[in-house]
Formats: sequence, C-alpha cells, structure tokens
Amino acid sequence: MAEEQVHDPLNFMRSMWGNMGFSLPGMVAPTFDVDELDKRIKDMKAVEGWLRMNLSMLQMTIQGLEMQRTTVGAVQAMGQMAKDSVKAMSPEAAEEAPSEAQANAFSDAAMWPWQMMQQMRDQMQQSAEAAQAAVEEQASAKPKAKRPAAKK
Repeated sequence: MAEEQVHDPLNFMRSMWGNMGFSLPGMVAPTFDVDELDKRIKDMKAVEGWLRMNLSMLQMTIQGLEMQRTTVGAVQAMGQMAKDSVKAMSPEAAEEAPSEAQANAFSDAAMWPWQMMQQMRDQMQQSAEAAQAAVEEQASAKPKAKRPAAKK
C-alpha cells in the first residue's frame, strides 16, 4: 500500500489539500450526510471569498502600477520639455531663466500626480489590511465544530 502512494501522481496534491482541511476537488468520496455537505460548501465558499479578495487586490495593484507608470512617463516628458525649452531660449532669455529654487519648485509641482498615486496606494493598502483583519477576525469568531471520537 505504501508503494501505491509513492507512484500516485496526485498524492502530493491530496496531502497538500488535506493539510488545509479540505479534500481535493473531484477526488471526494460522495456522502449523503447533509451536515457534512453543508460544512464542505461553507468551507469552499470561504476559500472562494478569500481567492476573490486576493484577485481583487491583485487587480487593484496592477491598475495602480499602470497609473504610476503613466504618471512617471508624463512627468519625465514634462521635465524633458522644460529642459528643451530652456536650451532653445536665446542667450538673453537664458539669463532671465528661472533660478534653481524656482526650477525645484516647478519640479515639486510637477510631482503632484506621483504624490497623489502614493497616497492612493497607501490608502488601498490600509483598506486591504483592514479587510484581511476583518476576515481573520470573523474566521476566528466562528465556533469550531467538534469531531466525533474515533471508534475502536
């Protein structure tokens, strides 16, 4: 029998799912116990909710990164345009070019989209952490079902 488990290609998956308290889908022995079916449904719905939450967080993260990339590209383009316009000025106009402090103020003003994105990212991360804490709190508040003693 031990030799059978060594050659079983799905043994790894069965043991992994078994350690999480779930049996491998499609490999479940059918049962007619309504309470057991309700428990399995409830467990699977909890896993589904967790996976949906993680998928949603992943999608928000991707969207945030795409927005950051677009913003950084726009800021870089604005900086390049400002440099090009200063270089294109005549020597007389170049003398009247803004001082370094003014240029830094322009640079800071151009960074507002980046700063806004950082704030949005921080808020999304805080919301995600709060949601995860609520899910964990809800899971820990549920009474655990007692398993019947094994018959000898």
